[in-house]
Amino acid sequence: MQGMLEKIRAGDTRAIARAITIMEMGGTAAADLHRVLLPLTGTALTIGFTGPPGAGKSTLIDAFITELRQSGRTVAVAAVDPSSPFSGGAVLGDRIRMGQHTEDPGVFIRSIASRGHSGGLNKSIQAIVDVLDVSGRDVVVIETVGAGQSEVEVAEVADIKIVVNAPGLGDDIQAIKAGILEIASILVVNKADLPLAARTVRQLRSMLALRRENRQNVPVLQTVASSGKGVAELLETVLELSPPTSTEHRARRSERVRRLVAEAAAANTKRHVLALRDKPSRAMLAQVERGEVSIEGAAQSLAAHKPGAAKTSSYRWRQRSTTYK
Repeated sequence: MQGMLEKIRAGDTRAIARAITIMEMGGTAAADLHRVLLPLTGTALTIGFTGPPGAGKSTLIDAFITELRQSGRTVAVAAVDPSSPFSGGAVLGDRIRMGQHTEDPGVFIRSIASRGHSGGLNKSIQAIVDVLDVSGRDVVVIETVGAGQSEVEVAEVADIKIVVNAPGLGDDIQAIKAGILEIASILVVNKADLPLAARTVRQLRSMLALRRENRQNVPVLQTVASSGKGVAELLETVLELSPPTSTEHRARRSERVRRLVAEAAAANTKRHVLALRDKPSRAMLAQVERGEVSIEGAAQSLAAHKPGAAKTSSYRWRQRSTTYK
């Protein structure tokens, strides 16, 4: 473990790739590796690119990497691709579009299958980003799958959220609907050389005007990723919005750790409750089915229940749970 950690910190690409694979597999090895990585995180700027399918996210990231490298910054990319619901495999199209950077030692690109995880990301993305952070890269870029309106998980991972739109987003009502547009640090209209680009910009600015005053100041930029037009301005805007102090960065990191612990606690509780098969737990579930106990009340009781502990009569279960009816 210590040897792998030293290689990751030295930027060894094989060690980084191996560590990401361990995080994807999960289990004790992933938990132990993540534990030793966490104290070393918090130096890289994390940028999330999200948006609907076909908006040109991969091509825009390809052009964005070029700008980052020209500015002397190193970059790692975690590109999440959708998985087949039948085979579980994924066509790693994001990496294909970024192929020009594969020989650049200052660029590390890893395609990651979503494996059915909702939210536009992979369930291990937080740990994967931490691996890339510790590897010494200046910038970590996350690309979500073609995200729908409610797939906003990237907001919990990235410092800067870039929502990429394409011309012909929809009507004005579509633009003001709650969802993915609300998480944006920057709104980008890509393929701005197409006829409806100006209309899409107007729709997004009209949407921003309806927000509370402290949430209206979101830049709306136009890019043509295939030619690189507007990408330098995008990088300049990203750097302006990056966390200005290490204190703010640490505060974001602390909140992210809190969410990770909460998610792990929820997953452990779910596994615990699903594994319960003893008589008291079956009696509690029967009471839920009869409408004698609420689901919330049963959840609290079963989360604390330990099979094999002192026997508890169904009467005492009823007494304890009536509070939650």
